[in-house]
Amino acid sequence: QVQLVESGGGLVQAGGSLRLSCAASGLTFSTYSMGWFRQAPGKEREFVGYISASGSMTSYADSVKGRSTISRDSAKNTVYLQMNSLKPEDTAVYYCAAIISYSGTIYSHDYNYWGVGTQVTVSS
Repeated sequence: QVQLVESGGGLVQAGGSLRLSCAASGLTFSTYSMGWFRQAPGKEREFVGYISASGSMTSYADSVKGRSTISRDSAKNTVYLQMNSLKPEDTAVYYCAAIISYSGTIYSHDYNYWGVGTQVTVSS
């Protein structure tokens, strides 16, 4: 079955960096675009960014644009979210998701598969 497993979360000080990973199995990785979403306590899940199936296109939410980079490694079936200049408002559970499409979307309900998430906490 399809599994998406996030890792790399943790506690970091404001201004620091983290790289989240999402290892995918049970699917043909090259045919899926991959998205990152996050959910803070008491808030709805929100779009962070996505990378297209080919890796040629990325899109980011305004809240993380310029501070984050999504990349993918087809040899490892893994997608990454590099986050820099972290802020306390970036504190959330971060989820990766897969959509069988040449391009991702900003809508969580479009995605076919989800990981269980990894906690990111940014202290001030």
